[in-house]
Amino acid sequence: MADPMRIRAQAAGDKTTVRVLMSHEMETGQRKDSAGKVIPAWFIQEVAATHNGKPVMTAEWGPSVSKNPFLQFSVKGAKAGDKIAITWKDNKGDSRTDEATVS
Repeated sequence: MADPMRIRAQAAGDKTTVRVLMSHEMETGQRKDSAGKVIPAWFIQEVAATHNGKPVMTAEWGPSVSKNPFLQFSVKGAKAGDKIAITWKDNKGDSRTDEATVS
């Protein structure tokens, strides 16, 4: 399984900024290794975010997203102590969910 995501959620007024750094190799399927064989595609396809269990954001990604992707978005109505959870799923069926508390 992949390393944990680094998630920061900081409230400012009625808006909370969420920053996520995901640990994933994100191979496009177009590069070759030193032996000349194509490295198989391996990338995050789906990303979802929840605020206290309610969906606030979903995204569909493809092979053009960089290694260890960074994502930033805002949530209205989140306050200190609320929970923000991020889930991703890749094209090989692996997935990861991590959670942060709004500060």
